[in-house]
Amino acid sequence: MNVRQMVQSFGLCLAIGVLPSSLAKESRGAPPNTAATVEVKGNKLTVRYDGQMLFTGEVGSSGASFHHNVAITKVGERLQQVIQLTSLDRGKPLRIVGNVLGSNESFPCEADRQNRGPLMVRHVSGLSRSLLNRAVYDRQRDWVLSVDANPSVHITPKVSADGKNSFTLEIEGREIILRFRPRYFQQHRGLKYFEPWRYQVWPHSVAGWISWFAFFDQVTEKDVIETADVFSEKLLPFGYEYFQIDDGYQRGKGDPELWLKPNSKFPNGLKFLADHIKSKGLKPGLWTAATVDQKEYVDAHPAWFVRKSDGTAAWGNWINYILDASNKDALDHVVAPLYRGLRQQGWEYYKVDALRHLRYEGYNAYQDFFKSKSIGLVETYRKYMQAARDEIGREHFVLGCWGIRPELVGLIDGCRIGDDGFAYAGLSQYNSFNNIVWRNDPDHIELNEDAYRSTMVTSLTGSLFMLTDKPAVYQTEKIEPAKRTVPVLFTTPGQIFDVDPSRSDELGRVDAEVSGSGPRPFDAGYTPNCHLYLLEVIRPFESWCVLGRTGGDQREIRFADLGLDATKEFFVIEFWTKKLLGVFRTSFDPGPIDKTFRSQAFCIRERQRNPQLLATSRHITAGGVDLIDVGWSEQALAGRSTLVAGDPYVLYLTEPNGFTFDRLSCSGAAVEKTERDGSLVKATLRSDNNGTVQWRAQFAATTLVR
Repeated sequence: MNVRQMVQSFGLCLAIGVLPSSLAKESRGAPPNTAATVEVKGNKLTVRYDGQMLFTGEVGSSGASFHHNVAITKVGERLQQVIQLTSLDRGKPLRIVGNVLGSNESFPCEADRQNRGPLMVRHVSGLSRSLLNRAVYDRQRDWVLSVDANPSVHITPKVSADGKNSFTLEIEGREIILRFRPRYFQQHRGLKYFEPWRYQVWPHSVAGWISWFAFFDQVTEKDVIETADVFSEKLLPFGYEYFQIDDGYQRGKGDPELWLKPNSKFPNGLKFLADHIKSKGLKPGLWTAATVDQKEYVDAHPAWFVRKSDGTAAWGNWINYILDASNKDALDHVVAPLYRGLRQQGWEYYKVDALRHLRYEGYNAYQDFFKSKSIGLVETYRKYMQAARDEIGREHFVLGCWGIRPELVGLIDGCRIGDDGFAYAGLSQYNSFNNIVWRNDPDHIELNEDAYRSTMVTSLTGSLFMLTDKPAVYQTEKIEPAKRTVPVLFTTPGQIFDVDPSRSDELGRVDAEVSGSGPRPFDAGYTPNCHLYLLEVIRPFESWCVLGRTGGDQREIRFADLGLDATKEFFVIEFWTKKLLGVFRTSFDPGPIDKTFRSQAFCIRERQRNPQLLATSRHITAGGVDLIDVGWSEQALAGRSTLVAGDPYVLYLTEPNGFTFDRLSCSGAAVEKTERDGSLVKATLRSDNNGTVQWRAQFAATTLVR
């Protein structure tokens, strides 16, 4: 295991526990879409669901008696169960203290939108400690237990035992309402095919390069080789893994041989390129599409394609001729051989395009064809992707493209949630889907004037991250933001609702669309209404957060709005400019956004009275990727970090009153320099090798007050 894999595995285990090697799960059956069993005996409250204890706790009432009631409502298949507890003495609040028990994929979050604070997208690496949390969601069994607004709530994750997570739940208020919702994403969020007990989300960083915006369909074998050589040298050490060729290599669309044996721009064939990419330490990826454009091929195999009422071959814009995935021969001769052949050539990342057109211009537009055969349209559509998935295998990443594809949940690992071209809006319009349903793809990133902003939000939200530039760009200083934002930590959403619901609320229209020309009302849009992106980083040795800001006119950012304890003091340091804003209580002023970076990334750490580490220079998470541990003992701050060979690694340390920085020593790297900037000490390390180093910052005690 290399350093990057070690760090990714570390972050993943913190978030959702130890996972099986396969992305497919051994299912113990689907959880029931039924109410939980609630029992109140004296002051004991228990909740059981799916044959397991979900909650057990005690109701304390400061001497007051209380009334309880359980109500169940069901609208369609959306079931809600509320447990109401009311103090019979209005002057005496109730207090519930108990434990929520979940699987290793359960986590604290917000389940309901609150009318307070600024719009903000929340993600977490680890198990959240945020004071904003009012719920626990269990992805493995798709249930959520939440507390309605008004009473105070505090949820504290506990050490996992037996591969499961548990959480201390403390609630206080005169009226307390617990709300239980089974089949949350499947029924309440309308994702019919969401069956997380059958599959798990892709747990590793997905970051790399794609040829499309660099070369479009004019890409050549020479372009691929030259870019792979440069990309591997410059960015592989920082955590970039994938290298994907897009549209432009194929001879046509239809017969699998048109894909497997490329056009004259690729004289040595696809296997040669896959092997070359692998020789550079990268994983080769390839674009494919669900399109068939060979009329003679369709005429030779009429039974494999959708027909119009007059018996002629159906045709749709963008999709051309429409493969009938209900026909096993069609799948066996068109889909399966293509993906089997590509896998045999060594491809490990698959972008499957035109899926929207297969659904809209293809199947939706010719519903009568499926009705005449008495077969399900959506089930047929899933068969197409299932045939590809079976050949690709679960160990390789599959990206569904483009636009939201709710029918393919469980079959694709990632989804291009919007149109061509990077867009911020989708990261708040489908924030709750990311790493729950699939990995969100906001589309490819160009290292242009907006690079610091686009790379920052993609990394902080745990999204799919693919660059697309010509190789010359990677040999210039433009590469800097790309170095600081990969690998992407595995995150879970801090909200299981969408911050901007304007798109996901329209998902019901998928069945009625017959054109995929341009974004549909439910596809991620371009205009964001959210400018704040918060990432909590939870580690055994310390917890902190990074707040990304892309715009807006905030003059005050309140710690309470970030889920932090506003009675405490916090250091705030801005990552891009490396400026320490200071120590603050209650709130801080973010100031104007630097025009060079067009964004801000604030690392926020609770103030300690002894010297502490505020940030590292390696990654936008200010230590989330590279910091293995850190601690204060015997007048020294000591830690372990993973360094990239040749990349200066800066530790930003405090020098509070009563302490004077003495020296920094390091095993495994050279200490290039140390310098003071007010009460901040900047110590720079450099190593000739990738790997872990141990460092130790020694301080002397002093009575000097500055």
